[in-house]
Amino acid sequence: MTSGERRDVVVVGGGHHGLVAAAYLARAGMSVQVLERLPRTGGAVAPADPFAGRWATSVGALPDRLLGELGLDLELRTGPAEPDVPDAERAAWDRWLADTGQLADAVRTTLLDPLPLERDLRARVDPDVWRDLVVRPLGETIEERFRDDGVRGLAAVGALSAGAVSLHDPSLRQNRAFLDDLLQRSSGRRVPVGGMGTLAAALEGTATEAGAEIRTSAGVSRIDAGDDGAEVTWDGPDGAGTVAARWVLADVAPWVLEILLGHGEHPETKPVGAQVTVDLRLDHAPAWHSGAPPTWLASGYGQLTAAYDATTAGVLPDPVPGRLEPTDDPAAWTFHGLLTPATLFDADPDAGRAMVADRVVAELGRHLVGPVRADAQVSLPQDVERELAMPGGHPLHGDPEWPWAGNRARLDTPAQRWGVQTDIASVLLCGAGSRRSGGVSGVAGHAAARAVLEAAAEAR
Repeated sequence: MTSGERRDVVVVGGGHHGLVAAAYLARAGMSVQVLERLPRTGGAVAPADPFAGRWATSVGALPDRLLGELGLDLELRTGPAEPDVPDAERAAWDRWLADTGQLADAVRTTLLDPLPLERDLRARVDPDVWRDLVVRPLGETIEERFRDDGVRGLAAVGALSAGAVSLHDPSLRQNRAFLDDLLQRSSGRRVPVGGMGTLAAALEGTATEAGAEIRTSAGVSRIDAGDDGAEVTWDGPDGAGTVAARWVLADVAPWVLEILLGHGEHPETKPVGAQVTVDLRLDHAPAWHSGAPPTWLASGYGQLTAAYDATTAGVLPDPVPGRLEPTDDPAAWTFHGLLTPATLFDADPDAGRAMVADRVVAELGRHLVGPVRADAQVSLPQDVERELAMPGGHPLHGDPEWPWAGNRARLDTPAQRWGVQTDIASVLLCGAGSRRSGGVSGVAGHAAARAVLEAAAEAR
């Protein structure tokens, strides 16, 4: 047992958000320890196998300002472009890009500042755009604006990136997911040269150079916390240890954090992810009927609607809709399937993997010239949960929130102003479950660090 250690800040989880927070805080002169359960840092941005981008696939939402402030030397390339639309829908699509871009730009300029109030952000966006993308269900807007089934689907897929939800859901979960995805796509699908793992390596190097201590293979088992500080217990290959800290930053899902705080495990509130990943190795570089590989498979609006109806009936969609992405190997591709909730695979995960593989390979074959043999390695939401400790395999750790504060929200503390508060003053959210998750953006880590620095300044 290692005990008696003390730090200003302990970061629980060494994903990219946690590493960003550690780097900022260590650079500010604070003593920081990062505890990571896996033998490596980076979480979803550092795949454990050679498939490029097995989990996270781009850094489109990573602000250039953050890159500059941390001195990250990354060479970025642009990923595949979105497919074109028919001439008959070109004017409507151009308006769609302009309107969604306006909302994304208004939000993006606030991401490294304290949360804006809803009314202040709304004042910067055309009222019709705000109504169509924020107030009314996204499905209504898409059906009103487009007639072509494929274009409707192209507009809708971002809303399904985090879960199985109806495009007409009155809760507007789909609108919030769409905005989260939009913030990533509208900045360009940028990919680090050398793979996503280079981002994790760069962040780890920046944090350690600033003085942060990073301990891997150290799974946190308990957090005993009060408003004035906390003690974190962890387990590693050489035994257990404890470390006390003034602040704990949780780069884990809020559902997991509740367990670590001793509040118990509540299955009824566990997030449900709805993505599968299929790594495809073909026996040769393929030729495509259209002359170029498709970006999306089975993603027409009618197909998405049918897929959602299938999931609500407890059936795997056939075909499975999703995005097809290339790797550095022309015979290797990665498919990110949508509308495949974890609950579909609870009873028999192995049978589920086989069924997903068969349906994805069959749909891919419709686009290929000539016969091609394919080996498929399928990752279910359950596999993501097991490897990355994301409950339900949910990439956003749960349904996203709007990245602004309500007009009557309490913003009395730095943590509240930055959207990273929990019920305990010494424990802050530092990952995708915070108010502004933003995909691979580092925004949540930056927000948690800023909240700590402001709280420390107020306490002096």
